[in-house]
Amino acid sequence: MSDRNRYGFRVRPGMRQGLCSAVPIPTRLVSNEEFPPIPQTPAQRQVEDRILAEAARQAPRLGLSRRQFLSRGTGMAASLLAMNSVFGRFFDVLPVEAADPVAFQERSGSPFFIFDVQLHYVSAGYDPTNAEASRKGAVSKQALLGLRRRSRRLNPKLEPDRGTLADLSWENMVKEVFLDSETSIGLISTPPGPYPQEAVVPPKEMTHIRDEINRVTQSRRMLAHGLVSPQLGQADLDFMDQQAATLKVDAWKAYTGAAAKGFDHGWFLDDEKIAYPMLEKARKTGVRRFCVHKGLPLGPVADYNHPRDLIKAARDFPDIDFLVYHAGLLNVSAGTQAGDVPWTTEFCQMVKPAGFKNIYMELGSTFGQLVTTNPTTCAHLLGQIIAAFGADHVLWGTDSIWYGTPQWQIEAFRRFEMPAALVEKFHYAPLTRGEKEQIFGLNAARVFGIDVTAKRNEIPKDYLSRMKMAYLEEGVAPSHRWYGWVTG
Repeated sequence: MSDRNRYGFRVRPGMRQGLCSAVPIPTRLVSNEEFPPIPQTPAQRQVEDRILAEAARQAPRLGLSRRQFLSRGTGMAASLLAMNSVFGRFFDVLPVEAADPVAFQERSGSPFFIFDVQLHYVSAGYDPTNAEASRKGAVSKQALLGLRRRSRRLNPKLEPDRGTLADLSWENMVKEVFLDSETSIGLISTPPGPYPQEAVVPPKEMTHIRDEINRVTQSRRMLAHGLVSPQLGQADLDFMDQQAATLKVDAWKAYTGAAAKGFDHGWFLDDEKIAYPMLEKARKTGVRRFCVHKGLPLGPVADYNHPRDLIKAARDFPDIDFLVYHAGLLNVSAGTQAGDVPWTTEFCQMVKPAGFKNIYMELGSTFGQLVTTNPTTCAHLLGQIIAAFGADHVLWGTDSIWYGTPQWQIEAFRRFEMPAALVEKFHYAPLTRGEKEQIFGLNAARVFGIDVTAKRNEIPKDYLSRMKMAYLEEGVAPSHRWYGWVTG
């Protein structure tokens, strides 16, 4: 096992924070600090040029500015057409949709029930300096803000962001997820801290935001994670009891590779001495949904992020559902045309013969980044996880707020098609509407016990004042940017 995570994020020469772009779909890899960004590829540059050229051609015909054209369905259609022309046909879109906004809406079909199981924001009370964050094994606020700034290239709706920490607030997350996208229900998660109580968003605050959103809507629109860590032994188990009994957390979140305080390298989920007491406690609390960051290696040793340790844990705890965040993907920039998706392919091959029914593969960052960088790899990953686990064991997640509103990811998945050549050669599922319905939300609804048919009220426009949070600031502005690191 190597002692150095060569796949981890580090600031390197040529990298910078924040990009603005009018195009409605990513044309450059933007990192959320869970992986290093790569320079814009020639293919991505071609896509960007084609989108801008189509906007310049079509906008005057519709009596719109170029930016107005790109901010509407016509712009998304033009973007998907450009990707088809450069990468091959991956998206179900017709030229008429770039010329007629009505055509784009009509061909989008009826709405999906969308349950996003990975949402983020930054607590107002989380404020380590860069030096303090390094000393504590945490991440600084400025680093998290940089993540969002670097995502501007991904999402033109982030352009009006103020470039301040307000862009990372819970207020902004609510707006971008529920007012600016079709998301029906979401699950708040958090990057880790040196201890669970010192995370970017502590469990007490995640559940508080959940409860306030559900209160003002008088419906179930938000869920929240609790955090687990094996650092302090019995104290960690007692904290799980507290989170389950008092905070009523909806699931647990673990970072096996993040090297929290007390662990120099990381830990494995199948370690009977370190991890099993936590799984036993999860069983006893009745909160039997265990979400774990796998892939996109965090911490000093990449291997602790490999998903193979889920196999024994899932076998030994069949009554716990394990949610594999990021689908175990080693590296977003690791593209392949032959079907070998690093770590994910290996994991699928390891588990497929066993037929696990308590492992679910989650798509946060994985789909959004792959579909715009290498659609072929994206198709391989989707095909392989569906073949190994079933379309009923794949979950929708976007890692938003880091990438702004998740609407562009929703549009891309809605229109994504499995290429006929890959279906024929690798026997992948064709990605029917029924399978997309499962992935977009029906699967997560089953796992979390959500009634899909229940009435869900809209977020009120005055939700800021109605939530009456103690740390509420006036003057929240709309955001239309991305905030991640880019190279070149």
